[in-house]
Amino acid sequence: MSRHTLSVLVENKPGVLARVSGLFSRRGFNIESLAVGPTENPEVSRMTIVVAVEELPLEQVTKQLNKLVNVIKILEHERGSAVERELMLAKIRAQGDVRARIMEICEVFRVNIVDVTATTLTVEASGKPEKLEALRELLNEYGIVELSRTGRIALARGDRGIRERVLKSASA
Repeated sequence: MSRHTLSVLVENKPGVLARVSGLFSRRGFNIESLAVGPTENPEVSRMTIVVAVEELPLEQVTKQLNKLVNVIKILEHERGSAVERELMLAKIRAQGDVRARIMEICEVFRVNIVDVTATTLTVEASGKPEKLEALRELLNEYGIVELSRTGRIALARGDRGIRERVLKSASA
């Protein structure tokens, strides 16, 4: 199975997220990451969906997604053809000498410290999923109290926006 990142423009209406995610669920596909938010147009939302599935079943799902009334456009991002980012907040145990080491790691990873208590540091990191995973592994040895990550968001590289691009399987 290969991992695919889809950007889906949808009408900003109640129930759209449930209908879109339901299509994947009914086919038995696990959505690895899902991020939904507004676009430059308040009437349109953008979903970024990461799913591990083979090419042919993905093509079938995208054709079904295109049939949904509230779906405006679907784009599959080819590997390396998109800028992809995630956000992570992590609360780490940080007392004594450990605090300085955690702060050094934060500096190397260009991470912001957003909350400080006597016993913890809360950090905010954004970047490629691989960067956040490497940071999580390093911080894990100090004791992660809590961690939260957003789903992946993505924009295609280049001058054109999603409305000018074509999903490769939609043209077949």
